[in-house]
Amino acid sequence: MKQGTLLLLLMAISVLTPVFGQKVGIKTNLLYDATSAINLGTEIGLSSKWTMDISGNYNPWTLSDNKKMRHWLVQPEARWWTCERFNSHFWGIHAHGGEYNWGGMLPWEFSGKMFGLIENKNIMNYRYEGWFIGGGISYGYHWILGNRWGLEASLGLGYAYLKYDKYNCAKCGEKLGNKEKHYFGPTKASVSLIYMIK
Repeated sequence: MKQGTLLLLLMAISVLTPVFGQKVGIKTNLLYDATSAINLGTEIGLSSKWTMDISGNYNPWTLSDNKKMRHWLVQPEARWWTCERFNSHFWGIHAHGGEYNWGGMLPWEFSGKMFGLIENKNIMNYRYEGWFIGGGISYGYHWILGNRWGLEASLGLGYAYLKYDKYNCAKCGEKLGNKEKHYFGPTKASVSLIYMIK
């Protein structure tokens, strides 16, 4: 038994050594920071043109008048770089999943219309609590800012399956029913500040 465990450990080390011998980036998405969501991402070089990005965020806050954008999200993504990893253009395939409890507000606590254009009375007057899962494709660009710093922008499109309970308002607890939705559209947006570990 001990020899089998030792053999498995040695095999794992031999597989992981080349992966972690590559560059690793630690990042924060400035768009999530603007909504006060706690977020962290890491990207690991797998080869000269492939990386694996894993990001997550968490928003536990309830604001005044019980307004909330509470959620957690995990989004892994395999990336192919057109030039070299961590430099210039990339294409990605991502998955995502999480849970949410959202109601009484639009992003950044706008009330009524956001930017004078976007109005969603369903989100303003109801609360939605549920989970989602899906995936998509993305395109992005990485700017090298220095020896260890970078900036990255990315936008993704895809699909999400949402299952949720709908409540009468942000404060009240009266449940109006449970529903599901198939969503197609933007599934990822990031402007990330990155610190490279060599």
